[in-house]
Amino acid sequence: MLLQLNRKIGRDVFIAANTGKAHNDFVSNPQQFGFITAKVACCGQGPYNGLGLCTPLSNLCPNRKQYAFWDAFHPSQEANRLIVEEIMSGSKAYMNPMNLSTILALDAIAT
Repeated sequence: MLLQLNRKIGRDVFIAANTGKAHNDFVSNPQQFGFITAKVACCGQGPYNGLGLCTPLSNLCPNRKQYAFWDAFHPSQEANRLIVEEIMSGSKAYMNPMNLSTILALDAIAT
């Protein structure tokens, strides 16, 4: 839809960030991205650390960089870094029609 809208306008004005794809990538294959698991949160309570919020009484993982999720709801800092990396320099599978680095480069030329 965005590509059609951009064609109608005559230039790339709108972009789409497919953060869901980046998220699903590390959930589907956490080891490929350096995580030991995407099934257990780093901080939480109950099974898989999936209950409640991260509190002083929660279980805490020994190395948060190895976990895809901080708590039951939020990606870890490392997972967010990977998502931002795709926004900045990812392919059209993640950013369409162009990534943010390309937009910034074009903007620098235009000004």
